[in-house]
Amino acid sequence: MLATLVGLLGDIDRAEEAAQSAFARAAERWPREGTPANPRAWLIATARNLAIDRIRRDRTLAAKTRLLEVPENVDDEIAETAFPDERLELIFTCCHPALATEAQVALALRTLGGLTTAEIARAFLVPEPTMAKRLVRAKQKIKAAGIPFRVPPDHLLPDRLSTVLAVIYLIFNEGYGGRNELAAEAILLGRAMVELMPDEPEVRCLLALMLLHDARREARFADGTLVLLGDQDRSLWDAGQIAAGRAALDRGLALGGRGPYALQAAIASLHLEEPPDWPQIAALYGELGRLTGSPVVELNRAVAVAEAGEVEAALALLDAVELEDYHHLHAARAELLRRLDRVEESGAAYERARALAHSDADRAFLQRRRDELES
Repeated sequence: MLATLVGLLGDIDRAEEAAQSAFARAAERWPREGTPANPRAWLIATARNLAIDRIRRDRTLAAKTRLLEVPENVDDEIAETAFPDERLELIFTCCHPALATEAQVALALRTLGGLTTAEIARAFLVPEPTMAKRLVRAKQKIKAAGIPFRVPPDHLLPDRLSTVLAVIYLIFNEGYGGRNELAAEAILLGRAMVELMPDEPEVRCLLALMLLHDARREARFADGTLVLLGDQDRSLWDAGQIAAGRAALDRGLALGGRGPYALQAAIASLHLEEPPDWPQIAALYGELGRLTGSPVVELNRAVAVAEAGEVEAALALLDAVELEDYHHLHAARAELLRRLDRVEESGAAYERARALAHSDADRAFLQRRRDELES
């Protein structure tokens, strides 16, 4: 709905305000008058008319508003359109090269993923006020520069690709932590990108990566707590989605995919083997680390090294990772210390991880692991 309104109104702030006002009006009217036959069309028509009223108050645009305005009682006349296409237009607008890369990603997460400023700040590991300023500046830049709301022509797509894929994957990651609707929307965007750029290997590999991870969704949580990969009930895994993910990966590799998403998808596929080939997974993480320089990748490599039986070496790798406020680092360190029977240090690391965790499921899992140390 937001993507549609941005296309109609040409202003992200105005579209967000109109969408919120329309939902408020629906919350007031629908319980009393009943839900309209086409709720989405009613919301869009209402939001558009509310935005026009605001424009009228700000300045005289009578000629233009007559072209835009629709009566609220024609709620069935606005057709259901392809949401992924509208969101692609919005994501490419947010990822315009006139914006700084971090501002591109942050704005797309805000408008497409619906993430709060605090959630985006956590993803970037920066203070919330810093992220709020970036979002305001990005919106102002789009408005001042007249950045168009459209998918760019084919010859410009490759230059915009890396940021768009990064945004889609960040939206997926936010959903992977328990917000399933965000994971589903990221996969829809991934499929739309494959239709837009069918011969781009990294697009195929990103879709593969998301499908392979999402296939384990039903097994990742039990009784409100996280379930580790080795403890998951494999009968709950979606075999059809795993097959689709591996097919997308094979196609991406056949197209010459050797980039970060190809490596991550290959790692995800190996995780689904029984037993996983941990030395190979560690080697792929090493290659991924050389490509990205990411400390999170180095953390994952350390975990794979530990699973391959080299716990002391893995702990040494973790101790060199600089992610002091990242709860996964302390959780991984706690697990390795536990295996080495360094119980007191392990308990302290669990406590630190729990204090930094943002989801109830993560906190419950870490508390349970901490409590198990007592015995």
